[in-house]
Amino acid sequence: MEDKGIFIGKGNKPVYLTPRLANRHGLIAGATGTGKTVSLQILAEDFSRRGVPVFMADVKGDLSGISQPGKEHPKLMERAATIGLTDYTFEAFPVVFWDLFGKKGHRVRATVSDMGPLLLARMLGLNETQEGVLYAVFKMADDQGMLLLDLKDLRALLTFAGENAKELTLEYGNIPRASIGAIQRRLLVLEQEGAKQFLGEPALELYDLIRTGTNGYGNINILAADKLMQTPKLYATFLLWLLSELFEELPEIGDPDKPRLVFFFDEAHLLFDDAPKALVEKVEQVVRLIRSKGVGVYFVTQNPLDIPDAVLGQLGNRIQHALRAFTPREQKAVRAAADTFRANPAFNAATAIKELGVGEALVSTLGGKGIPSVVERTLIRPPSSRLGPATGAERREIMEGSMFSGRYDQRMDRRSAYEMLKERAEKAAIAEEAEEIKQAETRSRKRAEPQPRRRTSNRQGVVEAMVKSAMRSIGSSLGRRIARGVLGSILKG
Repeated sequence: MEDKGIFIGKGNKPVYLTPRLANRHGLIAGATGTGKTVSLQILAEDFSRRGVPVFMADVKGDLSGISQPGKEHPKLMERAATIGLTDYTFEAFPVVFWDLFGKKGHRVRATVSDMGPLLLARMLGLNETQEGVLYAVFKMADDQGMLLLDLKDLRALLTFAGENAKELTLEYGNIPRASIGAIQRRLLVLEQEGAKQFLGEPALELYDLIRTGTNGYGNINILAADKLMQTPKLYATFLLWLLSELFEELPEIGDPDKPRLVFFFDEAHLLFDDAPKALVEKVEQVVRLIRSKGVGVYFVTQNPLDIPDAVLGQLGNRIQHALRAFTPREQKAVRAAADTFRANPAFNAATAIKELGVGEALVSTLGGKGIPSVVERTLIRPPSSRLGPATGAERREIMEGSMFSGRYDQRMDRRSAYEMLKERAEKAAIAEEAEEIKQAETRSRKRAEPQPRRRTSNRQGVVEAMVKSAMRSIGSSLGRRIARGVLGSILKG
């Protein structure tokens, strides 16, 4: 039987997505409750059948049902009959559950160095001056050969930079203490939001996302994001980091017959909300170039206006569910969505978008030469897996039987910036103490020797003694202050 591609549904004719062009990216858009999740689910199922791994975030907690076979239901059977799906069967798909917090999936971690100053500044919500300080601290870590693995490493290096700001200014530019303090406060908030669990080792091996199950199906990697969505900047920054790392690490393969990995970015508006220009440009670059690595990126959002034009223009495969058009912005979104489609003389796209029922969408996919097809008003096919979440017991059983069970659970803590600065502080304190002992012994010997009497001002002697005492105090406590700052953060944590 001829393989026409991934069957999405049927309008006046069947609608397919060509696997060879699936890495040209895509968009799934529509208001809440219009059927975006089902569209995402059927695409993930068919990619998996073809041996293509998938990564998706489970924002509402209902995508975990892909791991379980669906059950016969009158509405599902009716839809299958209406669109001529004669071989409709139910089946489960190989799923790997992931979770930044380690509760509903295998733990996911990345190092501070992996995140880099641009993404970390975005996560922390830093201004331009604070971001510059963060770049200087990262450069300092590179120059000193210090690993930045977790938050305590970064906090220790920030403390060191603040304590030695004057000495570092000539090499790294001005390092205002106020900016150091502001970053440290943001890090405390980030720790409370769960980043302390996320940043560290062992870091996720990206090739673990590009694996197939025992039956040759591609693994469907599902990130538990219901709790993560409570900290939207952490959610968006993590997914962008993951996308950037795939772009950096995967080799070029051109245009394969099918993607190496398909990446679904749900709640895509969070990536671009209040994002600085540099970050938007980074996203645009990654989306434009990652297709040559065999990765297809599909943005899932309520409103197509949530995606910048430079990114939206690169999304060749589109599934547009119903949009409401009550406010001026919603009306603008309807017109913008309609204008992106290749017109179909059988209907008006702008009118149809407002009339679509649940499980119905306007669909346009790329044809044989990469040309968008005429838009079709399409009834989306029913999924083969369960509609709705897996139970807690079903999820635990899958996690326990996973090849990654226990692999990422135990935290590692290698020698890194925190330990190196602590060792320096301890050595400095020992050296200072030894010097003080040596000076005391020298003074003792001199006192024992006969000295010519010399008249001096009592006031001057007191002032000199105070200055010397203060200098000794500063010198001997510098290392200890660094150590206290570092240890203070870890004990609070």
